[in-house]
Amino acid sequence: MNDTRNRSVVAGVALLTLFASERVLAAGMAHMNHGQMNHESMGHGPASPSPPRTPLPAITDADRRAAFPPLPGHQVHDRALNGAVIVDKLEYQNFESSSALNWNATAWVGGDIDRLWLRTEGEREQGKTHKAELQALWGHAVSPWWELVAGVRQDFKPASGQAWAAFGIQGTPLYGVELQATAYAGERQQTALRLEAAYAMLLTNRWILEPTLEANLYGRNDARREQGAGLADSEVGLRLRYEITRGFAPYVGVSFNRLHGKRADQAREDGEDLGQTRLVAGIRLRF
Repeated sequence: MNDTRNRSVVAGVALLTLFASERVLAAGMAHMNHGQMNHESMGHGPASPSPPRTPLPAITDADRRAAFPPLPGHQVHDRALNGAVIVDKLEYQNFESSSALNWNATAWVGGDIDRLWLRTEGEREQGKTHKAELQALWGHAVSPWWELVAGVRQDFKPASGQAWAAFGIQGTPLYGVELQATAYAGERQQTALRLEAAYAMLLTNRWILEPTLEANLYGRNDARREQGAGLADSEVGLRLRYEITRGFAPYVGVSFNRLHGKRADQAREDGEDLGQTRLVAGIRLRF
């Protein structure tokens, strides 16, 4: 019984001691004021910057000029003469009643702003030259993508030929797209307009598919020279070429030729075909 009483007394003393220690700890935490702590004395204050051992010299105008020298303007338009010869079409055409040799070539020489252009195109059918023309044009760039051209055009065939004054615009507004629109004023108050478009679609680095369109319009009828008022003729083509090199590319394709309006009436009277589908094979050259 005495042992039980002693254990009870010991337990009571331990509880009193634990309770008293908790009260003392709580009172100490309540009186602690972190705002009054001297952090600088504890080494937590901001470190003052120390001056460099070797002082940096002040930047002068001479230093600025040396770091940022004046640069010359971008010389886009050089004065060097360049040139190229491009044979877009040199092809054999096969159609229902006959076959033909067709050509279309362009050459230029000059700089970035002004150039001399030479254009030629024509057709030989059954060993005879059916159409042939040559143009000499002076071109002046009016933007990075467009160029005005003016000059002369000489038709050698059909009939006895004809001379024209030429004025137009040509350019590449989008990558791979080439556009030409040329107006002509010829003899006997004859006028004409030629519209051309081509789009080179890059299938691979060497395979290129190119649809083309050409349309010729005239102001007056001239049956002897195969010219009819309004839209006279059009050609829509599709050619697939393989560039062995950039300067040599064989191709195959198809061409749809059609006569319209007054020109179709002239052909009908002469017993000619109004439309033809031609299979073509040729080479494209660039020098």
